[in-house]
Amino acid sequence: MTTVEEAVRDEEASALFDGLESLRGLLLAVSGGSDSTALLVIAARWAKRLKRAPKLIAVTIDHGLRPQSRHEATAVKRLARRLGVPHRTLRWRGRKPKTGLQEAARLARYALLAQAAIRAGYEHILTAHTLDDQAETVLLRLARGSGLTGLAGMAHASPLPINEETAIFLVRPLLRIPKTRLVATLKAAGVGHSEDPTNRDPRFTRARLRTLMPVLAREGLDARSLTRLAARMRRAEATVEFAVGAARAALAPGPWRERGPIVFEVVRFNDLPAEVALRLLGRAVAQTGDEGPVELAKLESLYDALRGSRRPLRRTLAGALITLDADRLTVERAPARRKQSVRKPRNSRFTK
Repeated sequence: MTTVEEAVRDEEASALFDGLESLRGLLLAVSGGSDSTALLVIAARWAKRLKRAPKLIAVTIDHGLRPQSRHEATAVKRLARRLGVPHRTLRWRGRKPKTGLQEAARLARYALLAQAAIRAGYEHILTAHTLDDQAETVLLRLARGSGLTGLAGMAHASPLPINEETAIFLVRPLLRIPKTRLVATLKAAGVGHSEDPTNRDPRFTRARLRTLMPVLAREGLDARSLTRLAARMRRAEATVEFAVGAARAALAPGPWRERGPIVFEVVRFNDLPAEVALRLLGRAVAQTGDEGPVELAKLESLYDALRGSRRPLRRTLAGALITLDADRLTVERAPARRKQSVRKPRNSRFTK
């Protein structure tokens, strides 16, 4: 028998936005789809019930990838005005990549939202990620072979670093609410919404995984079980991170310099549980290297080489130089690579 989903109630909304009441303002990311439109409706109602509420600004990012996007942004603006919420439309300008379009669009969206938050003087951006989004994220990361951190899924709140001085926080208040309840909320309020056809486009991995969800649910692997797995992984993740912090304090206390060196005693490093040692090594590489994030697979390969070596070893990873000798494991900035000059051969018919 099909169950009728219930709209989100006012008392639920108070719990969903708990802790946000005292903030100066909140930026709402509203695309016009069902989830973000429901976020706008629920947040506006919540704010009106408060004696002193944060100011709300709804922001729509027009990626310019579909002809309907401008119309959808206009529809969001009309709804926001009806709800008494100021609205801004920001456009992703410039050339669009031919490959990795969704990831590029995602990064552009967060960059534009962050800029809008900074201009408004706000530090929190609310997104409409749902329980279904969390389940799809876990499934996607599982398919890609993610570790414990990836399988923990999306956090309720997480920093979105902009530069060294500024950090904007992404808050996902609807992360435990299924999409069907948000659709029911809009239906009860008599509010329409748009549908993004890319959500069903089989060219994109997430859309293909979405079609598998009903099949997996019949085997017991539904959205709630996947989000429950994420919650348990997050709990384990916090435990491991605590152990890594303790290991750092024991093996290499004090502040770490940007270029290093960071030195670990080999015997004590090898006595650490593998996951703790791997993360401690990763932190040292990230601290001293200058080539961006450390790839997990490459870090695992380095760790295995260090543990299996019976002689001195030198490796580079992500701009860091890792040196193993009999007693010490040293991580420091790798020397700058020399540019090889191309010399023309002498006495050659190609020489001008």
